[in-house]
Amino acid sequence: MEIPHAVCDGGDLDCGSGLLLIIKKAMDPLLDGQILEVRSRERTVAEDLPAWCRMVEHGFLGSEPGENTTRYFIRKGSAQAELEQDLEGAKGYQWSVRVRGERDLTAKVHSRNQTFLAGQPADFSPKVNAPSAIDYLLASLGSCLTVGYKAQASKRNIEIDNLELALKGGLDNVLYHMELEDEGNPKLNQIFGTFYVSSPESEAALTDLWENTLERSPIFQTLNQTVKIDIKLSIVF
Repeated sequence: MEIPHAVCDGGDLDCGSGLLLIIKKAMDPLLDGQILEVRSRERTVAEDLPAWCRMVEHGFLGSEPGENTTRYFIRKGSAQAELEQDLEGAKGYQWSVRVRGERDLTAKVHSRNQTFLAGQPADFSPKVNAPSAIDYLLASLGSCLTVGYKAQASKRNIEIDNLELALKGGLDNVLYHMELEDEGNPKLNQIFGTFYVSSPESEAALTDLWENTLERSPIFQTLNQTVKIDIKLSIVF
């Protein structure tokens, strides 16, 4: 195998969740015929990457399995898709959902190929038929940070053993939302919790990764404009 002219690491990303944009950005400075080495731990890349190379007329040169990652080699073709066009397409992407009313004060949410139920907006009963909108909001923040942290760690080859985020949130006045009082505000007034990380990496590296995760999280950055959010990082060695 020829010595590659550049290397990029996609960690655990698959071709549908950002890996191809990383590859294209690393490929862009190369001359036609030069070789890019792509490192990945995601098993689906073995099938999807050769297919993508054929589609955009790059040469797929093969792969070499390793202990924790697989190395893929791509020769840049002359008919590379325009990077700027793909990046602009990603920037302009819009998510969409459909929400249909169901029985017993529930709604059915359709999002791409997934369907799930949502209950009353702010139900605080110990048992519910479906999570409330507040539950989903907290889950959205929690999953954005947890999966975002894992994704950033994988791209930096930072080893993570376990992650867990526990969140709680309260409203200014839930009784106003329920029309039991005529004064107050139904908005969230705070979100707090603890993000537990178990890893053999240094505390400094894990802390930097957490700060970068917060900075690049779309859900955190949106909510943080209007709600007080206090999430403590707890590193468990």
